[in-house]
Amino acid sequence: MPDVAAARRIARRLRDGGRAAAFARRWRARALNGAALLGVCCALYLGTGPLGVARAAGAAANAPAQAGRPVVPVPGVPAPPRANPPGFDPASAPPGTTASGPVRAQPARMPFYVATRGTTTIYVLGTLHVGDPVDYPAGQPFRAPILAALAASPTLALELSPDELLVSQDDVSKYGVCRRDCLPGLLPEPLWHKLAMRLRGNLAALDAIKKMRPWLASLVVETYDSLSAGLQTEYGTEAQLQNVYLKTRGKIVGLETLPQQMHAFTGLSLAQQREMLAQDLVQTAAQNVADVRALHRLWRVGDADAIAAWQAAKSENLARDKRVSDSIDNKIVYERNRRFVSRMLQIAAPNKPVFVAIGALHLGGPKGVLQLLRQRGFVVEAG
Repeated sequence: MPDVAAARRIARRLRDGGRAAAFARRWRARALNGAALLGVCCALYLGTGPLGVARAAGAAANAPAQAGRPVVPVPGVPAPPRANPPGFDPASAPPGTTASGPVRAQPARMPFYVATRGTTTIYVLGTLHVGDPVDYPAGQPFRAPILAALAASPTLALELSPDELLVSQDDVSKYGVCRRDCLPGLLPEPLWHKLAMRLRGNLAALDAIKKMRPWLASLVVETYDSLSAGLQTEYGTEAQLQNVYLKTRGKIVGLETLPQQMHAFTGLSLAQQREMLAQDLVQTAAQNVADVRALHRLWRVGDADAIAAWQAAKSENLARDKRVSDSIDNKIVYERNRRFVSRMLQIAAPNKPVFVAIGALHLGGPKGVLQLLRQRGFVVEAG
């Protein structure tokens, strides 16, 4: 394992005028995501009232547990405690200085690749759906090659189109939330006890999670860990990309449909859902937070294969039932990778580049998007 130093609707219920938003995706990308979620796709936004769902630009967060999962928003659950020390705001932290003056912040390198086949070009950017303000400096949020690729591309393709993401909350509630407290009865007693212990410091969250199916409960646990790592939804890569792209362009499409994404969850067996949740609870919350931060560091460095190798090691350690775990990987990550590539090829055309932004953990490894493009005759190089 390499050592790198270097959620269509605004919440219908707002309490005391406070706004809260949530976006999540599975954090554990097995390619994993993240989702982010899903992923983790997105992460919960800290608010003073109950969490609702708002529009997210792009997808959810990738995270070390099971990233690469579809982009779905987490229904309203109480927020966890703020991770940062009281009064500390990462966005307002002063920049470093030297004897000659302030240090100019540099954008994160990020995994960015250029795939070419004749006159057909596909730019591929590996994203995180939560981030840190320092990842996107105000003057230049992305490296020059990434900005140039965006400017040259008539189409920006995300995992899920913004329009579909807006309406996804209804499906998440329909398929992931029960009318009664169903979760305790769907889990083996030891696993339920372990989950209850994990949330013992947030009784309102524990009460809310009882009405969720295991796959959605897993998203909530992972989202809490991502928040505790100090990362923020507004600094997710997709949101930042759209801020840049929509100034000069306007065509943003999805690589998969909302029903396709939802089926990645609703098609899971109970055994698979239990495995997902069990993996979230193998480590302590502090260990999961450390992994989120490690993934963030790897993403900043920008080597997709190094990220894939790190994730493979994590998956091996977290799997409770390897056969079931592998089946989840295939359904949630690898099948989606193949769908992503097929859709890319439908969009791309000679002399009409397409800029693709998907979870960083989908890119590397023998079953990753970059290798699938090579198998389709593309030459893939780091950008």
